[in-house]
Amino acid sequence: MKLFFTLVICCFSFISFAQKRGVVTVIKDPLIDSLIERRIELSRKTTTVTTRRDGPIVTQMGYRVQIFYGSDRREVFSQQQRFKSSYPKINTYITYKEPNYYLRAGDFRTRLEAQRMMNELRPVFATLFVIREKINAPSLEQSNDK
Repeated sequence: MKLFFTLVICCFSFISFAQKRGVVTVIKDPLIDSLIERRIELSRKTTTVTTRRDGPIVTQMGYRVQIFYGSDRREVFSQQQRFKSSYPKINTYITYKEPNYYLRAGDFRTRLEAQRMMNELRPVFATLFVIREKINAPSLEQSNDK
């Protein structure tokens, strides 16, 4: 009889502590959906064309090699001259994001091209990174001449 009551009490305790299925309600701002749609639209539209006197400039997402960064403006310009003396045909770009200046070089369509340049520059420049950003795409005639 004791065993029977113990079994009955155990069954009721399992039933009372059993988990029940719940319902999850997600409450979010409708602005989130519009921001996601905008981000998708911007990622699809990666190429823009700007016309100038010397010909069209196509901008698209690509890669650059970050050669140097620091807070001293003169040092960034001296590093730019040092790079330009070795590679005069490669464009360099200096940007300022407080408190540092960033020196980036090249307009590479693929990460592999940027990685090759980075490996070539490694003995000369200490801190190198491959950065993905909007680039001025080189014309196909220029890239075939190399």
